[in-house]
Amino acid sequence: MTVPFVRASGTPFEVGYQHGAALAAGLRAFLADDLARIGKLAPASAPVTLAQLEPLLGEYSAAIAAAAPSLGEEIAGLAEGAGISPAEAVLLQARRELIGYQKVPVPACGDCTTYASLSAGPGGGPVLAQTVDLNGNLDDQLAVLDVGLSGSPRRSLVLSFGGLLGYLGLNSDGLAIGLNLVLGGDWLPGVPPYLAIRYLLDSAGNVKDALAILAGLPLASSRSLTLCDPATVACVEVLGGELRVVGSGPATVHTNHFLDQDFSAADELNVFARNSSVRRLRAGAGGLAGFAAQPARRDVNSHFALLSVPPICVADTGDLRRERTVAAVVMLPDRGELHVRPGNPALSSTQAFRVERS
Repeated sequence: MTVPFVRASGTPFEVGYQHGAALAAGLRAFLADDLARIGKLAPASAPVTLAQLEPLLGEYSAAIAAAAPSLGEEIAGLAEGAGISPAEAVLLQARRELIGYQKVPVPACGDCTTYASLSAGPGGGPVLAQTVDLNGNLDDQLAVLDVGLSGSPRRSLVLSFGGLLGYLGLNSDGLAIGLNLVLGGDWLPGVPPYLAIRYLLDSAGNVKDALAILAGLPLASSRSLTLCDPATVACVEVLGGELRVVGSGPATVHTNHFLDQDFSAADELNVFARNSSVRRLRAGAGGLAGFAAQPARRDVNSHFALLSVPPICVADTGDLRRERTVAAVVMLPDRGELHVRPGNPALSSTQAFRVERS
């Protein structure tokens, strides 16, 4: 599978238009598939028609435009370029929030595993690597966007799924951001964390500045973000409008349960998923220890080798509702490189992308 690549430059509207036009047919087909597969994943009682969701989507649109006007303009451009309605373009951004989460203990395989290190990358440099575990069989919606906004000194290189303006990625200043799903609190109209990551990459050149900007964003849902630049690593958990830094220093690992003591009391992750999360956290920490002990293994392929085996890599069970590994990435912030293996990383080849200054 070749990952679609879209390079877009200009005003926020123009960037959105170019993104939408490049992937128009796939985005329209995705929306036609039970409303971006939301109907196949959301609880049976949840509304799954666009008409039912439009009032809520209007609240998301207003919240995004108020907090980050450039993102609101880019969403409008996406709609125009793809030939979809403004509401549909907002739906693609807030899709995960619309699906929500259920406080029901069902067996779960896992979710994303993320780690960052200042010295485990090639040549002893920084690295941020993770699996991307999602339900809904989203392999076919994968894309990489290289975005340069007018007047900005930096470009952002992001992994995207199904019309998302952002998901994870890095910028030309050397800031990389990954993420993990954590479950807790009320999910309300605001800035979806996927969009927040894109906004941070566009707006910040380092971890310190990104954390300051993040603190001012009204996020729609709980998440953990891992940030890495050539000098700093930080992992921050977000719950109910509060941020807690839970990892810093030379290296950090995060999976899908809260690590902050106070946030842990509000964790809604079910017991099956928590057991998987703990196993993957230990495996990630063990992998980082191995890189520290064996400098010769600090290369991109060795990182993918770690991300390609259980328990970190989650196999396809055939159940669309279950999370599985749909991609793995290795980011080298000091080199501006994003390496991707689509689908199960044990079965795919590496595709490399590089971001340059505007």
